Amino acid sequence: MLHSFIVLFFAIATGFAVSGIVANIYRLLVPKAESGFARTAEIGVLVVAGPTMLMGRFITALREKSCSRGLFWLVTAVAAYWSLAIGLLVLSVALHI
Repeated sequence: MLHSFIVLFFAIATGFAVSGIVANIYRLLVPKAESGFARTAEIGVLVVAGPTMLMGRFITALREKSCSRGLFWLVTAVAAYWSLAIGLLVLSVALHI
């Protein structure tokens, strides 16, 4: 049972880490998406970078008092689940290499 929780938290942490790496690389390489291709590429990147970008926006909104704590925790749960999916995918690929 404890092993399952460790794997769960490791997968979530892996997903957040991969999401953060992809989000920061994208921000460094593409300052602003202006063309049609850049916007399409941005959507593809957001599939992986979404949890980090989502949490960043809602942490800022919470500091500015423009969202409720309940909404913040709901977004946190969604980002954690999203990171779990990314983390499981990354760990699965890493274990099969």
